Amino acid sequence: MKAAIYCRLSEEDRNKQFETDDSNSIQNQKAMLLQYVMEQGWELYNIYSDDDYTGSDRRRPEFNRLLKDAQQRRFDIILCKTQSRFTRELELVEKYIHGLFPIWGIRFISIVDHADTANRGNKKSRQINGLVNEWYLEDMSENIRSVLTNRRKNGFHIGAFALYGYKKDPGQKGHLIIDEEAAAVVREVFTLFSQGYGKTAIARMLNDRGIPNPTEYKRLHGLRYQQPKTKNSTFWKYFAISNMLTNEMYLGNMVQGKYGSVSYKTKQNKLRPKSEWYIVEGTHEPIIDRALWDQVQALIAQKAKPFDVGTIGLFAGKARCANCGCTMRSSKSAPQRGGRHYLKCSNRHVAKDVCIGSFISVDKLERMVIDEMNKLAAEYLDQDELEQNIECPDNLQEQKKSLLSDIAVYEKKAAEFSKGIRELYMDKVKGFISESDYVELSKDFTTERDRLERVIADGEKQLAEIEEKQAAGDHRRQMIEQYSNLEHLNREIVEILIDYISVGRRIPGTRDVPIEIHWAF
Repeated sequence: MKAAIYCRLSEEDRNKQFETDDSNSIQNQKAMLLQYVMEQGWELYNIYSDDDYTGSDRRRPEFNRLLKDAQQRRFDIILCKTQSRFTRELELVEKYIHGLFPIWGIRFISIVDHADTANRGNKKSRQINGLVNEWYLEDMSENIRSVLTNRRKNGFHIGAFALYGYKKDPGQKGHLIIDEEAAAVVREVFTLFSQGYGKTAIARMLNDRGIPNPTEYKRLHGLRYQQPKTKNSTFWKYFAISNMLTNEMYLGNMVQGKYGSVSYKTKQNKLRPKSEWYIVEGTHEPIIDRALWDQVQALIAQKAKPFDVGTIGLFAGKARCANCGCTMRSSKSAPQRGGRHYLKCSNRHVAKDVCIGSFISVDKLERMVIDEMNKLAAEYLDQDELEQNIECPDNLQEQKKSLLSDIAVYEKKAAEFSKGIRELYMDKVKGFISESDYVELSKDFTTERDRLERVIADGEKQLAEIEEKQAAGDHRRQMIEQYSNLEHLNREIVEILIDYISVGRRIPGTRDVPIEIHWAF
């Protein structure tokens, strides 16, 4: 018998010298489980270990590698310290421990709470463990949310890092004090803007002087801040200046709760409406005085470009610079030069070495998109080869193949239980077994068959969703037919047809601008 060990530690461990080291807790789990493997005389296949992950995090790398290897039947047993180390979600207990593992021929054992799928008698215990763990997650999330909400309402800072320009007060938890080095930059930004300098010009001035942007500043000062792994991520950019100029925190007001989690089961956050933010005035010393703040806000309102309510630029948010990946901003030439609309890289002027800068007129890009659409129509529709040129993504094919395989196994098992029920009935009729034995045995068979049928129904639902995605090829043909031979685009068409457009720099000596269209169909 081959056994796979799975270990997990949820809370951030302080006894690790390096991030790549195992924590003491993980080492203890490994030692306990290895001893158990040796005592049972099993062969150790592998040790899967996730450090600093919660039991509700489905993105655990080693957890997912374990499941993949289990599906491929690379071992016979999964061994954990407790069931909660594997998962705290009841849904995953039912899906894997009670559902897929038996079908894959995998035995699940947790030592401390005595969960063992080879022992049918403790299935209810495993379900109760799963339910208790699920309640634990929900209660813990609700308690934490309640505490954080209360602290936000009372103006205490609860973030992992202080806003650029401030630092955490070592003498008072939840209070911010001014970081003079960064605050000097904040004051300069507000002053320059009040003197008529634009946001891009201010960013360029800071970059030319080698002043690190807020994320790089945190890293240089030893804060455990995860630097975004993007090109030119250490430079000041237009949006950093723009966000700074409208942040009330610099006025001495605590502003929190801009984003909220979707669910305690996911780390995804979504932006909340301003009415749901927590704003408490006068919680810390301001960096910007009221007079300068009001002057800057008035200038921002004055410089805001007028627009018709409900309208949006034709390619707004869709065009990206091919060099740096930044979203391109719209601009308009002076009336005496025709008042034409253009798209330009947001980083084009923030520093000498940030980006070579992409630039294209909206009219030219519109024409290129229409030409490419008509080219697609000519290649696929006229030759009637669209179906042959559309291939389902490999991951969809793999998902479908795996799902079909699982459903086939489920159906075979369900058929065996149905057959068993019929045979039990015949044994009762022939007098081979008593009425009470028939009732007891057939109850177990029926329960297991019904569970498998529910799993099959769920699998067929997932299969239908995959096939719906695969049928997108037919949808693509309809889209091309519907939007071929266009003369102009509108925002609705752009939203339907285009995911994003990568725009390069004009080819020297020509008027050609290379683009790459990523279609949404």
